[in-house]
Amino acid sequence: MVTIETALHLGGERLSMPTGISSTMDPAFATLLQFARSKRQLERCELCSAGLAQEHPHLVEIALRQIVCACEACATLFDGMAGSKYKRVSRRAQLLANFQMTDGQWESLLIPINMAFFFHSSTEGRTVTLYPSPAGAVESLLALDAWTEIVQQNAVLRQLRPDIEALLVNRVGHAHELSSAEYYIAPIDDCYRLVGLIRANWKGLSGGSEVWVEIGKFFSDLRSRADLVSGEANA
Repeated sequence: MVTIETALHLGGERLSMPTGISSTMDPAFATLLQFARSKRQLERCELCSAGLAQEHPHLVEIALRQIVCACEACATLFDGMAGSKYKRVSRRAQLLANFQMTDGQWESLLIPINMAFFFHSSTEGRTVTLYPSPAGAVESLLALDAWTEIVQQNAVLRQLRPDIEALLVNRVGHAHELSSAEYYIAPIDDCYRLVGLIRANWKGLSGGSEVWVEIGKFFSDLRSRADLVSGEANA
């Protein structure tokens, strides 16, 4: 006989119907397994353990650069709180229409691929540069003079909120003369989500077609949510 406890422990596995269970019990068993799977897959607030909806706030644990799932009540506690261990991640997304960066300036940043994000770490007191790779986020040492020149030409970067927002750069299409370079002010959790989808979908040496489809979807979604910021904001 399959007990409720056994079924719950096996709820995350793909199961065939155990022998000895009559056909009249099959629907009840299937319902139980479906319930067990849904319980196992339910995301919970990492601070209070409350159940979370699919769309929910995020916090960043500043010292560890770690994204934390939170309920609305817990996230509100850290919304704009100074000196806290956590900060609520911003939802602001902006497409920077007239961002100024030459190919030479990009090359001077010494980033080995044509995609990266930059954010100011309040604990380290510096701008951190990360780029996605098949192994996850990789930190690149930032050429300070080159970055200072870019900030001077794009005053909008002085508005970046430390720890929770980043300048997200996508120059992949530009490098292959397929599209213009894209520059965003993006929530930091979106930047790490991009890193995660690349890591999850990368195949072989070139990444395979699937990962580029997912990257395209990511930027299409971000573009649709972003407010277009014109050159006036960069002056």
